[in-house]
Amino acid sequence: MKVRGLAGYAALGLPLAMAMLPIYMISPKFYGDALGVNLAALGAVLFLARLLDTIQDPFIGRLVDFLQHKKAGWPVLMSLGAVVLALGFVMLFDPPRWSETGLLAWLAVSLVVVYSAHSVINVCYLTWGARLTDDVDGRSRVTAWREAFGLVGVVVASMLPAFWVADEGARQGYRQFAWVFVGVLGVGLSWTLWQSPKPRIVGGQSREGWQHVLAPAAVRRVLWFYFFNAVSVAIPATLVLFYIDDVLQMPGRAGLFLGLYFLSGMLTLPLWVALADRLGKAQAWLGGTCLAILAFALVPLVGQGNGVLFGVVCLVSGAALGADLALPPAMLADVIPPAQRPRTGLYFGIWALIAKLALALAAGMSLPLLTVLDYQPGQPATAWALTSLYVVLPLLFKALAIVALFPRRGPALPPRATSRTESSS
Repeated sequence: MKVRGLAGYAALGLPLAMAMLPIYMISPKFYGDALGVNLAALGAVLFLARLLDTIQDPFIGRLVDFLQHKKAGWPVLMSLGAVVLALGFVMLFDPPRWSETGLLAWLAVSLVVVYSAHSVINVCYLTWGARLTDDVDGRSRVTAWREAFGLVGVVVASMLPAFWVADEGARQGYRQFAWVFVGVLGVGLSWTLWQSPKPRIVGGQSREGWQHVLAPAAVRRVLWFYFFNAVSVAIPATLVLFYIDDVLQMPGRAGLFLGLYFLSGMLTLPLWVALADRLGKAQAWLGGTCLAILAFALVPLVGQGNGVLFGVVCLVSGAALGADLALPPAMLADVIPPAQRPRTGLYFGIWALIAKLALALAAGMSLPLLTVLDYQPGQPATAWALTSLYVVLPLLFKALAIVALFPRRGPALPPRATSRTESSS
C-alpha cells in the first residue's frame, strides 16, 4: 500500500484521538473546578455515561457489519457520526450559564451524544482499517500509521487547551478548542473518505451467534491478551499525574513528561512494524514488553526533583507504548477466520468494549488500593504506596498478557506471515 493511501486512511485517527483526552480527562476538571459542579454528582453522571458507552459498542459493530453491503454505507455512517460528534463536542465545552442541576443535565446529554457518535465513527474506522488489506504484514503498517496520527492528536489536545485556558480562562479557552476540533474533524474525515483506499467488502452476511464469533481459540487468546495488556497500560496513565505531583514534586512539568512519552511512542512505531515483519507481531510485542519492564525497573530509583531520570523512564516506556499501539489491532485482524470476515465490525465492537473495560478496571482498582494503603494526594510522605502500585500492578498485568498470548499448550500464533494474501477473502 502506498504512503498516500496509508496517510489518507490514518488522517481520521488524529481528530478521533484528539477528542478522547478532553472527553475523559479535561471535561471532569472543567465541570468540577471551573463550573463548580458537585464532585459526587459529577462522578455519578460520568459513571452512568461511560457505562452506556461501554455496552453499546458490540451493537454498533453489528450496525457497521450490516451497512458494509449498502452503497456508501460506511462513508455515510461516518459522516453522520462526525456531524453529531461535532455538535456534542461543542455542547460539552460551551455549556450555558445554568444552575448546577441544569449543568449536570447538560453534561449528561452532551456526554451521551459525544460517546455514542465517537463510538460509531471509531468502530467503523477500525473495521475499515482491518479490511484494507489481507497482507498480514501490511496490517501492521495500517495500524501504525493510524496510531501515529492518533498520537499527534493526543499531543495537540494536551497542549492547545492548556495554552488558551491559561491565557483567556476556562470557558473561553475550551470554547475555542471545541471549534478548532470541529475544523480538524472535518478535514480529517474528508481526507480519509477521499484519499484512503477502499475497504475490501466480504460477500454475504453471517448470522451466527456470539458463540461462533468467539469460538476460535486464537481469537479468544488475542482478546484476553489485549484486555490484560490494556489494563497494564491504563494503570500508569491513571496514576502518572499523581506520581508527578507527589513523587517527583514537579507538577509544572507534567506536559513535558507526557510529551516525551507520546513522542517516543510515535517515533518508534515504524521500528515495531519492521520488527514485526521480521519476527512476527507477537514476538515483536514481547520485545516491547521487555522495554516496559526496564522502564518500570527504573521507577523506584526516581526521587524528588529527579526529572532527568523520569524523562528517561518516559522515553523508554513510550517506546514500549509504540508496540502496544501498533501491533494488537493488527493481531486481531490476523486471527479473524475468513468465514467471519463479514462480522469484522462486531469483532472491533468487542475490541472497543474491552478497551473501555480496561480503563474502568484500571481506575476502579488502583485508586481504591491507594486509599487502602493510606495514600493522600498532596502529601508526598504517603507516596510510597503510589510508587509501589505504579510499578507492581502494570507488571502483573503484563505477565498475564504474556501468559494469554504464549500459552504452554495449544497452537501458537503464526510467527510471521507465510503468505501475502489470503486466497479465501
